[in-house]
Amino acid sequence: MTPHVIEPDPQAGAAIKAADRAHVFHSWSAQGLIDPLAVAGAEGSYFWDYDGNRYLDFTSGLVYTNIGYQHPKVVAAIQEQAGKLATFAPAFAVDVRSEAARLIAERTPGDLDKIFFTNGGAEAVENAVRMARLHTGRTKVLSAYRSYHGATSTAINLTGDPRRWPSDTASAGVVHFWAPFLYRSPFYSATEAEECQRALQHLEDTIAFEGPATIAAIILETVPGTAGIMTPPPGYLAGVREICDKYGIVFVLDEVMAGFGRTGKWFAAEHFDVVPDLMTFAKGVNSGYVPLGGVAINEKIAATFDKRPYPGGLTYSGHPLACAAAVATINVMADEKVVENAAHIGETVLGPGLRELAERHPSVGEVRGMGVFWALELVKNRETREPLVPYNAAGEAAAPMAALGAAAKKNGLWPFINMNRTHAVPACNVSEAEAKEGLAALDAALSVADGYTA
Repeated sequence: MTPHVIEPDPQAGAAIKAADRAHVFHSWSAQGLIDPLAVAGAEGSYFWDYDGNRYLDFTSGLVYTNIGYQHPKVVAAIQEQAGKLATFAPAFAVDVRSEAARLIAERTPGDLDKIFFTNGGAEAVENAVRMARLHTGRTKVLSAYRSYHGATSTAINLTGDPRRWPSDTASAGVVHFWAPFLYRSPFYSATEAEECQRALQHLEDTIAFEGPATIAAIILETVPGTAGIMTPPPGYLAGVREICDKYGIVFVLDEVMAGFGRTGKWFAAEHFDVVPDLMTFAKGVNSGYVPLGGVAINEKIAATFDKRPYPGGLTYSGHPLACAAAVATINVMADEKVVENAAHIGETVLGPGLRELAERHPSVGEVRGMGVFWALELVKNRETREPLVPYNAAGEAAAPMAALGAAAKKNGLWPFINMNRTHAVPACNVSEAEAKEGLAALDAALSVADGYTA
């Protein structure tokens, strides 16, 4: 792909920002305190503003542009579909919808062969939980504290991070538990094996005290994303699978962020040799070019609704433009070996490079991840593991992370920052040169973070 020639146009950028501030209500923001960047364009792993500044995107949008921006084959597929059949109601069989479902089902593990399409990840979670509750006749759902499942009613209650708090009704039938995280173990574990065993025992104890016959589902992000990319220890997900089977609980894996190549496999579940009953997806399914998500459903749960209507649906379920983008994206990923590239970049560039940065920067407490899905845990003191900023810090308390972000942007890197972490989550087709460019910019930014260590 030929690099785009950036032609600065500050006047146009100012007009766009003025219109944004006058009329756009932004998510997760205090509207009067934000200053959104006016984006002029994007291509591959980069985007640029109207002042001529070009940024290497180490966020993949919101961890969804798995094949980068403006891939010509996907853009062409959307254009072709718009000319052929731009939209059609979900009750009909449409060729591109059927083909998208087939390609997804071919790649999901086990017998997750039926696909229910949604507009995004949160709606996928909503419907997965609804399916589990109807299938089991139970109401409670268990989810982890360090998690994010979406911003709709059920999904936000399932979420474990502070974004849940303002919307937590305490009546949504959700019970939270601690999933394994050795670096900040709630179980005082010294090894991954201990963390795994103690986390599984904690989960089973929670089930016992909540009442196994009341629990419809356990939902976990296969590899938690926004919450910190904590790769589960060997045996944990298999242990959760066994617990679910023991008590007749539906096991739901949320692959909205970890799926479609992000971890170096089509789905992160493949790393752990586990098959859930339901799997949610979105984001990377079509690189976010048109909103699309869904639930992959196993044979047993799908059969529940063979004679009994499923009481759920969406006007735009399986929208032809979104499905065309999914078909093109999946084919591009297969043809261009994008999943293999994600694994290669993780093993040979990002993993070694981030660990090397950790050796030189006292602000880095831990490096963790796989594929193009990595997190740096930043600390004030490596010995005490005190976070560089407090949990859910804001304003002046978050200044060290704000300084890190500003330094990264100054060096042409757009960083993913959440609490005391920065994540390295570039496109799955990022090149070795681009990944190394990002590491160099991150190196300079971490020097700023080091100034806040004790």
